[in-house]
Amino acid sequence: MNKILIPIDFSTNADHALSAAKIMADKEHTTLLILHAYQPYIADVNAVTGSVLPGVGSPDFLGMTSELESEFHKRLDQYADSLRDEGFNVTALWELGGIESCIKEAVTEYSPDLIVMGRTGSGSFLDKLIGSSATDIAMHSTCPVMVVPPQITPKQFKEVVYATQLEYSELDVLKQVYVLMNHLGSRLSLLKINSDSQLDIQADNQYLQEIKDTFEIPDHDVVIRSSKHVLDGIEEYCDEVQADLLIMSARERSFLEEFLINPSVTRKLIVDTHVPLLIFHLKD
Repeated sequence: MNKILIPIDFSTNADHALSAAKIMADKEHTTLLILHAYQPYIADVNAVTGSVLPGVGSPDFLGMTSELESEFHKRLDQYADSLRDEGFNVTALWELGGIESCIKEAVTEYSPDLIVMGRTGSGSFLDKLIGSSATDIAMHSTCPVMVVPPQITPKQFKEVVYATQLEYSELDVLKQVYVLMNHLGSRLSLLKINSDSQLDIQADNQYLQEIKDTFEIPDHDVVIRSSKHVLDGIEEYCDEVQADLLIMSARERSFLEEFLINPSVTRKLIVDTHVPLLIFHLKD
């Protein structure tokens, strides 16, 4: 990978994302793009000089916002310096605005090969976005996205599970996945969960044999299980093999598919999974 984009808010969850990005990076060839989206403090416009809160435009307000911005600039530089001391190539990105728009602008400008985001349940910026913006970034980005849950500090990605629906060709994604597995030195299992709650549109054999033939996958690396709910089946298998990375593919879905026929398991896992989740995007 040439470039990995990591949005950071200086929280523990950002540190988890950086840990994952460092595992994925090649020190000789990868640049870590650490992005902080700064949103200036908005004061009470009704406050006046002498109030507890400084009024907009007052010397106290301007001094406070200047100090806050300077402090965050300093922290971003400290993150960058620390990564350089570890031997990584780093570019620190300081952007003004909301995190979603800043990520999209950075993707357009720098064309990263991967985005790594730390998911949180503690109320910081990704927590506020998890129902909409963060999910949209993970589902619709032009590059793969990794979401790291708050309870995990990744140390390695050795046992990897690729959860497939076997509903459409995933050969292009799997080619990228196997290149990544070789880089990481990981063992990959292909997992299909059958469930009454998730309709099978295509017969599994339609794509399974194609995948096995193309990548010469042994039978023991393909696991087909049944579970009442797909998400539960995936997480139970990940726990069973002690997986430290889960991979899925996502594609654009029609309204009928998304909400009536075949609700997105990927979207649910972004919010709920306790295993780092790497999402690739299928091209039609």
